[in-house]
Amino acid sequence: MGHWLYRNIVEPGKLPLLLALVAFVLSFLIVRSIARLIRAGRGPFGNVTPGGLHIHHVVPGVVLAVIGGFGAVASGRFGVGACVFAVVFGTGAGLVLDEFALLLHLADVYWSDQGRKSVEIVVLTAALVALVLGGFLPFGVNELTPQEEHGRAAIVVNGVLNFGFALVALAKGKPRIALIGAVVPFVALIGAIRLARPVSPWAKRFYRSRYRTRARSIRRTYRHDRRWAGPRRRVEELIGGAPDPPAAAGGPGLPR
Repeated sequence: MGHWLYRNIVEPGKLPLLLALVAFVLSFLIVRSIARLIRAGRGPFGNVTPGGLHIHHVVPGVVLAVIGGFGAVASGRFGVGACVFAVVFGTGAGLVLDEFALLLHLADVYWSDQGRKSVEIVVLTAALVALVLGGFLPFGVNELTPQEEHGRAAIVVNGVLNFGFALVALAKGKPRIALIGAVVPFVALIGAIRLARPVSPWAKRFYRSRYRTRARSIRRTYRHDRRWAGPRRRVEELIGGAPDPPAAAGGPGLPR
């Protein structure tokens, strides 16, 4: 285990990335657990409201992310400084993305249905970073052969094609596949060739007069959402807690 860790993580300079990922996941889990305790009225924690102003934990998260990001850039990939700043950045990123939905909607939707986007983006971010940590590189350039690595044209073409597939998948209303496809080869291609979701920009542009294709898109989306909406909701509630009824939605800030 120690030899594997050194050869695959320490020697290539990926230790700061690993520490940032661990800090990111732990900070999210800890602050989300504390938020759930505040919501349930249990434990010694409470909201921070100096002068009646509700301070959300996205505020210190932004500060930590900025400090850690600039420090990591200045420190490089090796050394104690790089590791320290990576932990600072990962911690700040976890605090920020835990309230991603609040930034997206510019409203306190922490415990609403819209607040589920925070959990989804955290899980997706952790998965993408883990893929990069495991050796996958953006746009699939890690899949090139040694001969192709010596040809810059092959690298450029491979990257442009995969990026193009990711953009098509995004236009078809499949952001998760587009993001993962930017890292894992051929995933974006699958999203690009399959039917677009009916409310996506692609469907609005190209399915406007293709009634059969639009009907197939609606049926497929309905079957997909009916199959996966329940399991995804249960996983999100397990990680982030169940949302409040719409009238009671509201979120805790930074615990004391």
